[in-house]
This record gives sequence, C-alpha cells and structure tokens, in this order.
Amino acid sequence: MELTSKIYVAGHRGLVGSAIVRKLKEQGYNNIVVRTSKELDLRDKLQVDAFFEEQQPEFVFLAAAKVGGIVANNTYPADFIRDNLMIQTNVIDAAYRKGVKKLLFLGSTCIYPKFARQPMNEAALLTGELEPTNEPYAIAKIAGIKMCESYNRQYGTNYICAMPTNLYGPNDNFDLETSHVLPALIRKFHEAKLRNELYVEVWGTGAPKREFLYSDDLADAVIYLMNHYHGNQFVNVGVGKDISIKELAEKIQKVVGFEGEIKFNPSKPDGTPRKLVDVTKLNKLGWYATTSLEDGIERTYKWFLENGLETVKVANE
Repeated sequence: MELTSKIYVAGHRGLVGSAIVRKLKEQGYNNIVVRTSKELDLRDKLQVDAFFEEQQPEFVFLAAAKVGGIVANNTYPADFIRDNLMIQTNVIDAAYRKGVKKLLFLGSTCIYPKFARQPMNEAALLTGELEPTNEPYAIAKIAGIKMCESYNRQYGTNYICAMPTNLYGPNDNFDLETSHVLPALIRKFHEAKLRNELYVEVWGTGAPKREFLYSDDLADAVIYLMNHYHGNQFVNVGVGKDISIKELAEKIQKVVGFEGEIKFNPSKPDGTPRKLVDVTKLNKLGWYATTSLEDGIERTYKWFLENGLETVKVANE
C-alpha cells in the first residue's frame, strides 16, 4: 500500500476496525474510506455494489462482523450466521468485480475444533467438531476463509485472511449480555467497586485458558500482513501465550482496584477448555506482539473511564 492508496476499512467503529484506522493514520496513510452501518448496510448487496462502484477502493480491510460472547452466541445463533455470511459475501464479491487490488479478511480463532491440539496451528482447521456455543459464528468465518481461497484459485485475486485470538482494547463492547470475557470482567469489577459489593461472580470454573491480544497490536499486524504477505493460507495472529480465566480476573481486579472476593460459578458454561494459537508463521514473517496484558488492561480500563462509563447506573439508584 502507498500512503495515498485508497483504503476501505469495513467496520471502522468496532474494536478491530477503529484500531486499524488509528494505526493507518499513525503510519501516514491519508486516503481512508469509512462508512457507518446506517450509511452503508453491508448485508444489502445493492448498497455494497453501489458503494464499490462509486468509491473504487484499492485495498480493503474486512473487519465488519456481528460479534459477541457466549451469551450472545447462544441467544442469537441465527443472527450470527446470517449477518456474517451476508456481510462477507457481499464485500468479497464486490471487491472482485470492482477490481480491488488486495483484501484482508478478518476471522477468529473460534474456527478451530473445540479440542484442537494446543497451540492451534493453521493446519488444524476442519479437523474436528467446533465449540457448540459459537458454532454458527465459526461456520460463517470458515466460509469467509474458503471464499477468499476459492476466489484466489478461480479468479486470481489477492485475498488474504488473518485469524486473531481473543481481542480487547478501546471501543470494546462492555455490554454484559453481549460482550466477551475481558471487557465484561472490567465492567463487572468496576460496578462492584462503585457499589462496594463483597464479591464479583465470574462464570464457569476459572480453569479455561485464553490468549488475549491488544487491538492496536492486531491493527499493526494486519497492516504488516497487507504489505508483506501473499498466500492462500490464512495466518494466525496472537501473542503466543495464554492465562487462565482465574488469573485474568485477578489481574483485572487489581487494575480496577476492587477489594472484594472473586466467586466462580461452575454451573455456568466454561466454553472451550483452552485457546492458544501457534504464531510461528506470523513470527517467521517478521511480526511480534509488543503490548503486555497488564499494560493492555490498564489502557482499556482508562478508555472505559474516559468515555463516561464510570457513571453506569448502579443498583437502587
């Protein structure tokens, strides 16, 4: 990409898309195109086709998606598979027909089998059953990978795919019904601190292990891949190490300053026992994550506070 290349970031208001826009601007790219979901409904093929015809972007970061944690995936499975299939199909196909030079599709490590060997290598895709709680979302993302691979094979396009591990950072979703574990815990501990509660309940046993990547690190990685990687196989993006949910909760408790206890609820689902990605391929390409989990949590909590979320309603108000 040249600094003046026309770059479309789909999903620029989300956790991933906003980080990509920030990082692009930081690196001097000055011809970035964005649209809100109200301005452009990516589920609508006619709208997507008209946008690509009018704007003629040269490069596309496809970060737009319907995302959520265990609760959201369990509650809205039809929405997750339908909306994600529609979004990625419309954008990938329009990019081909309008001559986009290169597209990067962002997936998720939930594409891997529930009991995949750890750390999860790219070759593990489709070698076992998926985690049931997010299967519709995972299937949509696998379809996106295969669509990019198929367009490359049939049409000679230059589409690449990046599979990030669990993400967090500024512009994350802190809604307790639809968020992922890290932002949900930040809000839980913060509200408990405001209410002077004695404990915070955390779903599950605390034993599952997860890997967490700061969103600005992901943005740096995908821009790096856009400029340096050409290949039909997707690339894992992560930090290469994980921690238990119990350890994560304790780190967040410390950052927030909550002085009560942590109580785990084993009647609630744990989800996949472990999710650690093999980042050997990415590291060989020359990229490594640089933000520690502690620093990332502190930055995310600071963003949470600065955006007015410290005034969330507490009980009995």
